[in-house]
Amino acid sequence: MRLKDIVEQLHLTVVAGKEGLEKEVSDGYTSDLLSDVMGNAESGMIWITLQTHKNVMAIASLKDLAAVLLVKGLQPEPAMAEQAEEEGIAILSTELSAFEISGKLYQILH
Repeated sequence: MRLKDIVEQLHLTVVAGKEGLEKEVSDGYTSDLLSDVMGNAESGMIWITLQTHKNVMAIASLKDLAAVLLVKGLQPEPAMAEQAEEEGIAILSTELSAFEISGKLYQILH
């Protein structure tokens, strides 16, 4: 499923990296531990997290993730948003908790 379709269905806000909205999404991964994501996330996944700093984008790029989805209405730090634009990886935001948005994403992908 394309990322832009997921954004529409889940009523997500695109905060940065809009050029990444055409990417195909394979699945989701929910974690706030960068080392966990680095070791277990796979290419094409949406990373659901509350982390808002630049290091998130380094891992998202390294793992070729489709997008980063920030929960609880969080917004990225300026350096994170800037890196998202450079990498072409979308940063999305939702007011929902990680638990709630993970379940909704699972429902539309499976």
